[in-house]
Amino acid sequence: MIRGEADHVHLLVGIHPALNLSTLINNLKSASARQMRNRFADHLAKFYWKPYFWHRAYYVGSVGEASLETVKRYVEAQGTQEKPRKAAKRPPPA
Repeated sequence: MIRGEADHVHLLVGIHPALNLSTLINNLKSASARQMRNRFADHLAKFYWKPYFWHRAYYVGSVGEASLETVKRYVEAQGTQEKPRKAAKRPPPA
């Protein structure tokens, strides 16, 4: 399952515990970048002129006690509505 936001994507995948996560993420990023560059080359050329498409960083989390249905609902809700961002808390002036 996949859903996107303006600046990131959410993937829900089930994998074998022995699979190397960094290899999986690298393969997903490489294959998706190649497909997008091939499919949308003219449009993307205006924005992505450097040799990389995705940022090298990524986040992987496990769901622990949450049910699969709860996590599916969370992923499905991504990108469906604008969520207000909380202002960063700054220390009071000294």
